[in-house]
Amino acid sequence: MKEMRRRALLAVVTVVLIVGGSSIVAQAQGAESAYKAKCAGCHAADGSGSAIGKKLGTHDFHSPDVQNQSDEQLSDAIAKGKNKMPGYAKTLKPEDIKDLTAYVRALGKK
Repeated sequence: MKEMRRRALLAVVTVVLIVGGSSIVAQAQGAESAYKAKCAGCHAADGSGSAIGKKLGTHDFHSPDVQNQSDEQLSDAIAKGKNKMPGYAKTLKPEDIKDLTAYVRALGKK
């Protein structure tokens, strides 16, 4: 009986890890895809700023100006826009903005 419970628990934990891991990977891929579609044109693939973006005044994601902002501030900039950057609240779901914020934060730490 104990062995059956142990195996059942192990099976449940395995399923949770597989499903949870899949959703984390899917979130990262979704954020990367959104970044490439909506952000990379101005912010560059690595977050340093493309030539066009630099002319528009984009900030390098590696800079303290960006990295010292809270996740709420970054999410707000993505949702509402800032300076010449358009807002994406109408085209991205709140969870997509949250995932994109994490992606931007990760780019800045590379």
